[in-house]
Amino acid sequence: MAKNILICDDAAFMRMMIKDILTKNGYNIAGEAENGQIAVDKYMEVKPDLVMMDITMPEKDGIQALKEIRAKDPGANIIMCSAMGQQAMVIESIQSGAKDFIVKPFQADRVLEAVRKAVG
Repeated sequence: MAKNILICDDAAFMRMMIKDILTKNGYNIAGEAENGQIAVDKYMEVKPDLVMMDITMPEKDGIQALKEIRAKDPGANIIMCSAMGQQAMVIESIQSGAKDFIVKPFQADRVLEAVRKAVG
């Protein structure tokens, strides 16, 4: 059965790019969120197999959303994405329970490798 993935990014273009990579490779898109608060709400609503989460977003950033989702569902699979390859953010994401971290602009094969590693 295809895995359901929630895509969270404030840039519609980035959501579209990720959605394109994933759907072409047999994954289902469970939903999209343009900020961290919507990401948390959507996660609780659709319970996806995986979340692709941008770090820099309005209202609630990706790290806050990651922590909130993991507090509600310790088994949540979340991959962080960010244009900023800032070491501190990568470390905080992984310590907060992220399965992986992808730096933008990303290559399709890197996205798929991270997704397969997280949910098979």
